[in-house]
Amino acid sequence: MRTIAAALCALTLIATGAQAQTLKDFMAVVMKKWTAPFEPFQLIDNIYYVGTDGIAVYVIKSSQGLILMDTAMQQSTGMIKDNIAKLGFKEGDIKIILNTHAHLDHTGGFAEIKKETGAQLIAGERDKPLLEGGYYPGDENNADLAFTPVKVDRTVKEGDKVTLGDVTLTAHTTPGHSPGCTSWEMTVKDGSQARNVLFFCSGTVALNRLVGRPTYPGIVDDYRSTFTKVKAMKVDVLLGPHPEVYDMQAKRAQMKDGAPNPFAKPGENATYVAGLEQDFDKQLAKQTAALQKAN
Repeated sequence: MRTIAAALCALTLIATGAQAQTLKDFMAVVMKKWTAPFEPFQLIDNIYYVGTDGIAVYVIKSSQGLILMDTAMQQSTGMIKDNIAKLGFKEGDIKIILNTHAHLDHTGGFAEIKKETGAQLIAGERDKPLLEGGYYPGDENNADLAFTPVKVDRTVKEGDKVTLGDVTLTAHTTPGHSPGCTSWEMTVKDGSQARNVLFFCSGTVALNRLVGRPTYPGIVDDYRSTFTKVKAMKVDVLLGPHPEVYDMQAKRAQMKDGAPNPFAKPGENATYVAGLEQDFDKQLAKQTAALQKAN
C-alpha cells in the first residue's frame, strides 16, 4: 500500500514539473500490482470482488442479472472475465455496467465487455465526454493515458437511481478526481443487519493539476465539496476503486465462517476521507509553491 501511495504522490509532482519523473516511470511502478491476479470472493451479501491485486472491480448479483462496477487495465480484461466465471456467474448475465470515474485503470475493459454482453453503460454525466473520447481531462492527446472509447447509454447526477431486479444503487456526485466522479450507494444484508455500502469513486489528487492550468475548471472546489459530503455520509461498508482504499487484502484474510464480516466497519469513510483531505491540502500547497517558483 505504501508503494502505491508514494507513487501517487510522485505522480502529482509530475503534473507540476517539480520532479523529473515520467508517467512511464509511474506506470512501471504500479503496473505489476495493478495487473497481478487476485482470487475472486464474495465480499458481503450479493457483492463480489472480481478485480486484480491492485485494481478493484465488483460484481453485484440481482434477481434479474449482474451489475459490473468498473473494470481494470485493458490487458486484465480476460482475467476479470475469468474471475466472474470462477464465481459461477456468466459474463452474458451482465446487464448493467457502472463506472465510478473515467480513468484508464477503471475503464480498460468497458468496450470489450459491453460489446460481448450488450450491457447498458451508466456513468456520471460530466465523465461522458471522457469515456466516449477515451482520454484524460486536460491531457487529451496523451496516449499513455488513453483507453478505448466506449458509448455511454445513460448518465446520472446526484440522487439518481439505477435498478436491476431487486437491487437499487443511488448515485452521488463526488467530483475532483475526475469531473464526473460518481460514488454509488446501496444496502446489503449482513446477518440480521442492514448495511449501507458506499463504492467511493476516489479523492486522491493523482495526476490532476490543481493550480495554474488546472485539469479542469473548478477542480479545487469540487474536491472540497466531495470531502465534506462523504465525511458526513453514514457508511457501514466502505469500498473503493483500489484495494488499499479499504485495506481489502487484510480484511479478506480475516474472513471466517461465523465471524463478523470485517468489511463492515461503520465510520471508516470519515476517517479515510479526512486523511485524503489532509493530503489534498499538502498537494495543493506543493503545486502552488512550484507554480510560484516557476513564475
